Amino acid sequence: MRWRRCSRVHWPRHFVWYLAEDWNERQSAMQRSRVGVVGAGRVGAVLAARLRAAGHEIVGVSGRSDATRLRVATLLGDIPLTTPESLLPSVDLLVLAVPDDSLAEVADRLAPLSRPGQYVVHTSGRHGRVVLAPFADRGARTAAVHPAMTFTGTEIDLDRTCVFGLTAADEDREAIAAFVADLGGSPMWIAESDRVAYHAALAHGANHLTTLVTQAMDVLRGIGADDPASVLRPLLGAALDNTLAYGDAALTGPVARGDVDTVHAHLEALDGDTRRTYRALAESTAERAQVTGRIGAVPARRLHELLGEESVR
Repeated sequence: MRWRRCSRVHWPRHFVWYLAEDWNERQSAMQRSRVGVVGAGRVGAVLAARLRAAGHEIVGVSGRSDATRLRVATLLGDIPLTTPESLLPSVDLLVLAVPDDSLAEVADRLAPLSRPGQYVVHTSGRHGRVVLAPFADRGARTAAVHPAMTFTGTEIDLDRTCVFGLTAADEDREAIAAFVADLGGSPMWIAESDRVAYHAALAHGANHLTTLVTQAMDVLRGIGADDPASVLRPLLGAALDNTLAYGDAALTGPVARGDVDTVHAHLEALDGDTRRTYRALAESTAERAQVTGRIGAVPARRLHELLGEESVR
């Protein structure tokens, strides 16, 4: 718990000085937090390395695979690799960096070992605090701390900064924001009821982008391009920057021009998953282009007819 700043007019000077000393002690304690990380995957190992660099003591991390052992050795050196159960009694802050679908089971299993006042946070984008209710029921202070970033689990990640999607109790917001600052991140507060929508937006934008780009690279490679990435990098970089800056106004290409014959030719040139992806995205793009006034009703209708016919093939 943190004290709020108080005026000297209302409090004796010696008492204000006492509060100031207590505040400094709490700040120092936070800076020296003993941290355990359950799940030393790509995210967990990187966060542990960042927290150690910020002055926290990493008591240990958990993980079983050979990839985890190599990651820990590379990023954390002599930090012990141990079991989740052995971490809880000795840490002030427990970070659960486990897959979304495993989080509830892990919380149920570990919560009986927690203690009142202990901080327990998870890195899931989908979940908020409800999934950590077994810890909260035993007096632990819980929060969702999700980095809006893709991770490689290597040293490349150590200098990257990002926004963290956070959900915490009001009284814990200041402490969680400080924790995120130690990770080099910026806070974005997410309501419990909005967690799934928040995570869906990130997954749709980032994960599906990977599918889209790799399909484009496959097509270029199939027609003889030795280095598809070099062809796409300037184009995709400009498209991403323009879209982030201007939204729908950044749209270019045949759909934005209402070039129905060109879209039809593209569909004829593609096949398999790439064709299905192109069709679905072209249909959504045509709808947005019409709504924003980029194309009129006639070309929009022709595009929807073409793409609707394609969908049943």
